Amino acid sequence: MDNYPNERPNERKMVNNAAGLNAFLTKMYGWMSLAVLVSAATAFLISNSLRQSGTAVNPNSGIMWGALILWFVLPFIVSFQALKRPTLAFTVLMLYAILSGFVFSTIAWAYTGASIAAAFVSASAIFISMTVYGLVTRRNLDKWGAQATAALIALIVAMVINFFLRSSIIAFVFSIIAVVIFTILTAYDTQKMKQMYNQYSDVSTTSLNGLAVFGALQLYLDFVNLFLQLLSIFGNSNNR
Repeated sequence: MDNYPNERPNERKMVNNAAGLNAFLTKMYGWMSLAVLVSAATAFLISNSLRQSGTAVNPNSGIMWGALILWFVLPFIVSFQALKRPTLAFTVLMLYAILSGFVFSTIAWAYTGASIAAAFVSASAIFISMTVYGLVTRRNLDKWGAQATAALIALIVAMVINFFLRSSIIAFVFSIIAVVIFTILTAYDTQKMKQMYNQYSDVSTTSLNGLAVFGALQLYLDFVNLFLQLLSIFGNSNNR
């Protein structure tokens, strides 16, 4: 006999929701990790090819400017198409990862292998720690996320101004501030994706796949920006 008729359905629902969330997170982090690997492989192949040929990409060339424009535009395409066309969004995400690898290959010329490795390991440690925190904490991070987003917008404006001032000291300070911002955003974005899954868990598999692509993009951007800012910090400290 079933002595707990009222508890079994609730328990079953909780188990199914937990299993669904785990599957969603596995897919999201898997695609995010794939994007990072694609970027790393692309950067390695291009930078190695450039070194062997003894050439370098001119940062003021039309190709470089076109790549940078696409680098800022493609994330918006992924965000807008993720829930509507998950397959298209995933394809654009992979193209964005390749494009990022090309951009990173031009940046890698200014740094040693030790600086790149140190930045990657540090970014990975920070990212893993904060994404775990975002998953397990019961504290609502919306306020922190809003403040970090506002600070990021202000920082971008300040960075644009410093682009013309060309102050290395200011750039170094901005890199430290950016690391703090993206550390907070990593935890916030992780919690936000968990909340979005719980909110839309009853929708179709296609929509959940789109949500996973969107989450993969957000976390990829957090990790990449952590890496780039830490690379700037380690690079500056090694060159001085």
